Amino acid sequence: MNVAAILDEKGRDVFSLRADATLSEAAALLDQKRIGAIVIVDSAGAIAGVLSERDIVRQLARQGTGALTEAIAGCMTREVITASPRDTIEDVMAAMTDRRIRHLPVLEEGRLAGIVSIGDVVKRKIEQTEADAEAMKAYIASA
Repeated sequence: MNVAAILDEKGRDVFSLRADATLSEAAALLDQKRIGAIVIVDSAGAIAGVLSERDIVRQLARQGTGALTEAIAGCMTREVITASPRDTIEDVMAAMTDRRIRHLPVLEEGRLAGIVSIGDVVKRKIEQTEADAEAMKAYIASA
């Protein structure tokens, strides 16, 4: 299974904001859409960063509730690791583990094509493992 299959199943919706939006606006969007991260885009629609729930919590811990009026630009992750639709589950699991990140925007031909979370990846990995186990049982039973 690859990233394209995950996106085909879960959908390709990506919620984004500009870097000049406030942390309060970002928190409201995260809550409204029930998601854990937002892709931050520039005026041309290119990825400028990623903002996660953890980023917001860290800013609140450092600055208190006043942080909510500050721009996303001050606490978003700027060095964004991305995935390709052709990447395998193992590829994205390794990238997420190595970089200690939970969300990967997906780029296809240089354009934002979706986003996958660690939850998406783990769910598909479990399904794949269960299917492999069932196939092995069927093979052994038929032998």
